[in-house]
Amino acid sequence: MSKTYLLRHGRLVETEDLGTAAWIDLLSPDREEEKALEKLLGIELPTREDMEEIEISSRLYEEDGGIFMTVQLPATTEEEDAAMGPVTFVLAAGRLVTIRYHDPKSFGIFASRAKRAPIAGDTGETVFLGLLEILVDRLADIIERAGRNVAPVSKGIFQTSGARARPHEHRDFLGTIGRTGDLISDIRDSLMTLDRAVGFYAQHLVRREGTEEQRSRIKTITRDLHSIADHAGFLSGKITLLLDATLGMIEIEQNGIIKIFSVAAVVFLPPTLVASVYGMNFKSMPELNWPLGYPFAIALMIISALLPYWFFKRKGWL
Repeated sequence: MSKTYLLRHGRLVETEDLGTAAWIDLLSPDREEEKALEKLLGIELPTREDMEEIEISSRLYEEDGGIFMTVQLPATTEEEDAAMGPVTFVLAAGRLVTIRYHDPKSFGIFASRAKRAPIAGDTGETVFLGLLEILVDRLADIIERAGRNVAPVSKGIFQTSGARARPHEHRDFLGTIGRTGDLISDIRDSLMTLDRAVGFYAQHLVRREGTEEQRSRIKTITRDLHSIADHAGFLSGKITLLLDATLGMIEIEQNGIIKIFSVAAVVFLPPTLVASVYGMNFKSMPELNWPLGYPFAIALMIISALLPYWFFKRKGWL
């Protein structure tokens, strides 16, 4: 499926005429669509397998007068689940061609905005720069939402007053931390590939002496990418801290439970010894026929239990 847009008075307008198109957006294209476009532009489009290559030379290159840039972009991130996939930007013959096999929200946002408000310029590079700006804004929004998601976790783990978090809450914390950590990792990967693509395009602008506006917009996009990457790095460190803190709290709770059992065992050991002594069946036992023998044994067991408890409290072990 493909959508084709031309620029009319700075606004995107859908068209079916490839010859007048400024932006051709291919979503899961079939081979017939690719052949028609290759014939029009005189270039060979990358296949899905080519787009998934990890080598820089396979993601960023110039060929037959066209510039090819492949980046990793997220989709469906509303539920902390980034469906990552490659997207290729091709600048050739004054047109922008985008090839993708998933649907990042940024594409729909940009197309909708550009239909309502004019964008500066009338070429595919203008569309490319505007789309890059929307992509950067979208990644910034995702990072900000991830930061908001972990804020309650931080408050719940490090709270100093009120009821402590319960074990099932710790499990929820771990789930949130894990999902958010995966999301941030995916976004950092996306930022890295975008930064490389923008740097590659900036070199192209230098070689062909691009306009001052283009160079200025690229510099702004680069600064924004670096700023978001720094914030993503900060959140990644915070996620690691929260993970360690949560595991530490769980370990403290487990140690507290073991401590209770250990103290209980020590406290009840002397009464158990007393009961064992008076439970022996010897005829010559002084207290056997003593009327106060039973109360004496009970009192001895209580005192022998209280003494270790008092000793532990005095030492500060409880």
